[in-house]
Amino acid sequence: MNHIIYTKNLCKEYRRFEKEPGLKGSIKSLFNRKYVTKTAVSGFDLSIDRGEFVGLIGPNGAGKTTLIKMLTGIIAPGAGEISVLGYYPNKLENAFKKQYAVVMGQKSQLIYDMTAADTFLLFKEMYEIPEETYQRNLAKFAELFNAKEYLHMQVRTLSLGERMKMELITALLHDPKVLFLDEPTIGLDAPSRRQIRSFLKEVNAISGTTILLTSHYMEDVRSLCPRCVVINSGRKVYDGDTEALLSSSGIQYE
Repeated sequence: MNHIIYTKNLCKEYRRFEKEPGLKGSIKSLFNRKYVTKTAVSGFDLSIDRGEFVGLIGPNGAGKTTLIKMLTGIIAPGAGEISVLGYYPNKLENAFKKQYAVVMGQKSQLIYDMTAADTFLLFKEMYEIPEETYQRNLAKFAELFNAKEYLHMQVRTLSLGERMKMELITALLHDPKVLFLDEPTIGLDAPSRRQIRSFLKEVNAISGTTILLTSHYMEDVRSLCPRCVVINSGRKVYDGDTEALLSSSGIQYE
């Protein structure tokens, strides 16, 4: 199997406790607990090759983040086959963790009371990045992201757009083969989104990094991803050319 990312008939269900409202419902639940099962991902087949930039789109609650969490080993699948870089993600082997990176727009991996440069040094030790590689990548991405002036500023003082640049640099320092991006431009204004898109396009072109992007901004997907996958109610409903999908759907974008 030569695919960087591969799933076959991948499934994930959640069992949730549900109770009736009010005190009566709380007391009743002590003796008779009611559970409901929610299917987050169902029968999902996916294959992504080296160097592809693929968009993953769908409405809220469609299963996008659950799929990303399974691909990165955060949660285990309920059933089906899954492989990323030849590894079973949920084993969380060190050799696997050193080959991918995740950036989530709503969660930060930076330490707010430290400078970005200090956070980079921490990640250098965590990922055992050789000094030469670290210095080369730091210089390359600081230049690419036009971010040299932010490196020694406390993270909490950075704007959202500036912080996202630091998040991306952090993720790229160890030369990941796969980059998972979950809403990386959420909350950013239009100029900042365009700038981030430009950086990501260069990273994909220069480094050949395989990238899977989820975003509600259709312009992110249109400008970055030749191919997109649509998920709805946990199932794949489209996998193909992005422009063909957007043209046929009549979706408007900036």
